[in-house]
Amino acid sequence: MDFSIKPIEAKTGLLGVKTGCIAVGVFEDKKLSAGAKALDGKGAITAALKSGDITGKAGTTLLLRGLDGAAAERVLLVGLGNEESVSEKNFQAAVQAASRVFSNLGTNEATLALPFEEIKNRDVSWAIRCAVLAVRDANYRFDTTKSKKEEKGGVKKIAVLTSSAASNAAKTAAAQATALANGMALTKDLGNLPPNICTPTYLAGVAKKLAKDYKFGVEVLDRKQIEALKMGSFLSVTKGSEEPPKFIVMKYNGGKPKDAPIVLVGKGITFDTGGISIKPSANMDEMKYDMCGAASVLGTFRALGELGLKLNVVGVIPACENMPSGRASKPGDIVTSMSGQTIEILNTDAEGRLILCDALTYAERFKPAAVVDIATLTGACVTALGHHNTGLFTRHDDAHDALAQELLAAGKETGDTAWRMPIEDAYQEQLKSNFADMANIGGPPGGSITAACFLERYTKKYTWAHLDIAGTAWKSGAAKGATGRPVPLLTTFLINRANGK
Repeated sequence: MDFSIKPIEAKTGLLGVKTGCIAVGVFEDKKLSAGAKALDGKGAITAALKSGDITGKAGTTLLLRGLDGAAAERVLLVGLGNEESVSEKNFQAAVQAASRVFSNLGTNEATLALPFEEIKNRDVSWAIRCAVLAVRDANYRFDTTKSKKEEKGGVKKIAVLTSSAASNAAKTAAAQATALANGMALTKDLGNLPPNICTPTYLAGVAKKLAKDYKFGVEVLDRKQIEALKMGSFLSVTKGSEEPPKFIVMKYNGGKPKDAPIVLVGKGITFDTGGISIKPSANMDEMKYDMCGAASVLGTFRALGELGLKLNVVGVIPACENMPSGRASKPGDIVTSMSGQTIEILNTDAEGRLILCDALTYAERFKPAAVVDIATLTGACVTALGHHNTGLFTRHDDAHDALAQELLAAGKETGDTAWRMPIEDAYQEQLKSNFADMANIGGPPGGSITAACFLERYTKKYTWAHLDIAGTAWKSGAAKGATGRPVPLLTTFLINRANGK
């Protein structure tokens, strides 16, 4: 998909735009946007509104052909809602609707002439990014594992019209959004691959390819090297699987050599049966998505490679399967983590925290500016927040409050939102064990919080945040598939860091 930013020609205006389809906005109460007015010389658009063919409600569309006086072959009317102010919600509905129409049109090129500079409480950069991501999402297809590939018709080139004054900001936003969309596409692809293909070894291969393509540093540790690091907690999860574990470390060095890096740690359970504490069979196929934390780190690194941000970032991915076998960890086993702390495994299905805790200890060696771990960690987070917000957990002090605010702001900026949850000492009591330093579960009450409290014990030496993406990383039902979240949040967080925000 090719995006370009073009200023509106002063002489010919929208009437002179030669394109397969031009999208303009209309409002409720039969009112036209400036773009629609410019194309309504013969009154065809006004007539369509008066007849009720389109109401102007946000996200509604009507396609007109051969509009008198217009150079465009087609004019797509897109509802923007109330005229008084175009809200971000209504604008998102509009660009998503236009994108769906574009994906099925019999033309190769189209133009968006929506009011990008008139969104309430948002600037043109936000609007451009919103449009690019909507178009890319509408055009995403996963047919890698199908014998017959889907024919990808529809629009291939999209021009976005803005004022001359806004064109530079719009071009920057379009480039950033394209890199972000490419990162999201990789994350979706990895999540959607079946677990017999997307194994720990496969993830390591993707990391190596990214490193080659974008000149990253990469290191992949195998079982013997993991054993040498005394990652007993990580190794306890992989014991039951025939697939070898991989510990993947990626380094993006865009900043000064002495600048402390941001470390992203992604949970890479490529399939989770629950182990001996086996899951119910219904919907267990969706446990291929238990590596979406790792996929989001790889997707963010893909975006980093294209953006060339001036900061240092390290990606750490512990990757393995959680399978039942005669070698698998048993409830009641006690293991020793890389940090030296011992863990009583009361439930082998609480495995994500067991691989992450050793990765978080490993992260200490980078002397990080901040560490963010990303994991499909708990069903309890889905119960608490549903599928709209990612759960955000940090300690409660000035440094962690500042990090939380950065992440929350990046989420709001992109629509990839998160909600801050508590971490308090009172919850730590639930992790007490009679036989080890801690148990790996704290019981049903506050399950997502006690999981975060478990991880917090391994992050005392740096500023840290945990993102529980169990409710946001994929969709079930008819729309089943990976969402690409939280790549927008993470990438925007890094862009803002690089820009000193």
